[in-house]
Amino acid sequence: MANDETVPIGEYAVLGDGRTAALVSRRGSVDWLCLPRFDSAACFASLLGTAKNGRWLLTVPDATRVERSYLDDSFVLRTVYTTPGGTAVVEDAMPLADGRADLVRRITCTEGTVAVEHEWVVRFGYGAIVPWLHRVVDADGREALRAIAGPDSLVLRGDRLPHAAGHRHHDEFELHAGESVELVCTWVSSWEPTPAPLPIRDRLAETATAWSAWADGCPYTGSYRDKVVRSLLVLSVLTSSETGGIVAAATTSLPEDFGGERNWDYRYCWLRDAALTIHALLEHGFRDESTAWRDWLLRAVAGDPRDLQIMYGVDGRRDLPERTLDHLPGYAGSLPVRLGNAAVGQVQNDVLGEVMCALHAARRAGLAESDDSWSLQRRLVNHLARHWRTPDRGIWEVRGAPRHFTHSKIMAWAALDRAVLGIEEHGLDGPIDLWRSERDAIRADVLAHGWDPEQRTFVQSYGAKHTDAALLQLVQVGFLPPGDDRVTGTIAAIRRELEVAPGLVHRYLPERTDDGVAGTEHPFLACSFWLADALSRRDELEEATAVLDVLTGLTNDVGLLAEQYDPRTGQMAGNFPQALSHLALVRAVHSHDEAVARRLCAQASTLGRS
Repeated sequence: MANDETVPIGEYAVLGDGRTAALVSRRGSVDWLCLPRFDSAACFASLLGTAKNGRWLLTVPDATRVERSYLDDSFVLRTVYTTPGGTAVVEDAMPLADGRADLVRRITCTEGTVAVEHEWVVRFGYGAIVPWLHRVVDADGREALRAIAGPDSLVLRGDRLPHAAGHRHHDEFELHAGESVELVCTWVSSWEPTPAPLPIRDRLAETATAWSAWADGCPYTGSYRDKVVRSLLVLSVLTSSETGGIVAAATTSLPEDFGGERNWDYRYCWLRDAALTIHALLEHGFRDESTAWRDWLLRAVAGDPRDLQIMYGVDGRRDLPERTLDHLPGYAGSLPVRLGNAAVGQVQNDVLGEVMCALHAARRAGLAESDDSWSLQRRLVNHLARHWRTPDRGIWEVRGAPRHFTHSKIMAWAALDRAVLGIEEHGLDGPIDLWRSERDAIRADVLAHGWDPEQRTFVQSYGAKHTDAALLQLVQVGFLPPGDDRVTGTIAAIRRELEVAPGLVHRYLPERTDDGVAGTEHPFLACSFWLADALSRRDELEEATAVLDVLTGLTNDVGLLAEQYDPRTGQMAGNFPQALSHLALVRAVHSHDEAVARRLCAQASTLGRS
């Protein structure tokens, strides 16, 4: 297997333990793993470089067919390798709920004889640091490999350990029918003793059971069930069981423009993405995650509303400076590889709208509002009421000049609207007259400056002549009724300007938007699902179904989506797996099912009158 071949993004599967996540290629290479948390430094980073930057390979190199799937509704990955002489099955998982950071792998020959290749290349510091690696004996008297550098260490144990070969450990061996090899890689602080070994069979079974039990909480039984449940599972695997924070994706710097510079670090908690995730989970009955995220939000944004950020670390930290990792060549040569995100300091006036919509949905779902939570919301809404008239960077975090983005104004309206509803529907206290007045002022401002009567569409920003797919959210938040002529015109303009293949829309056109970054990009999957969502809310059911069928068909073989999709090559682009894409799928299906129910109800009513 070549060390430097670029694996298509869609060829990866994800594993997770509630604190971090790993990407495993179809050929059995763990090419990305940050330990012990999502935003820790990677110890396997060949995803953004070569095998020399760290990977853990367990494969059958002469396999002529490779098939994989998750075990039931879990993140236990089962890969079947078929060769001319036999068949082998590899099971991979990151065990849950044990307070450790382990990745377990078991390969079993189920038929004939297979040749196996095993390689363990540890590189701490995002593939930069070659560790001190030596053999140790654990508490059970079993030999293990331990790699140490600074505060980090990895321990490899198993039935058969690889041998040193330069700055890597490598092994090749045969398995016959009925034989298996079990391996465990464990992160532990370098000053801690080697931890006790795991019972691999038990932890694989317990992890599969725990994930499936969580998925059983989803009541959805419709025609898109497999896609919805897998997407909900992705949202769960990107949620920290320790802090309640929800990361946008498991990776950094997978490119939106192959070979270009549109590469970003998404291993942090965007308030917007997390709020939309909570909305999707609430619509399917998952309340515990909502409570945990609300508690995370209170901790993360505590303080002066003027210091509100659009994103935070998994633990709520604010300091996320952007820098480049110049030792890595980048995925498919896409540079720079970024660590941190400069957007952390941007003003994005839409963010509170998504947050308030999610918290309003939580109240409607029966989650009791705490005094601290509502006090925080009041302060944030009052701050927005004073500052919504200022230009901002918008939902797409442009690095050009700030503008009066129409979408930002609409979401500011949504924030004030949900605050007003908190008082009207739930008896909360607040300056309702002020909030109503500012809500009405925003609406009037958007209709006066964000609507182009000649183009018959809402435009991306005041004075622009082009639109933006983010405006599809105006239907979701209720800024206008779904059947309003201005909604009709805006959807038509978005499809006319931004749809490049059936159902696939760009979020905006970079050549018409000063986003401060060179290059172009591909259709944005979340926006494409927003199109299906908007069509469903307008009861254009046949068209919504057609779009949804196209989009749900783009998931890879284990049900995962990246940020973008290139219809010309059939390749995914951008960070992976992407929470925003999966939550948009879940919400689009929910709106589709509500449209189906409305149609059935109307048909029944018609039959009842005849």
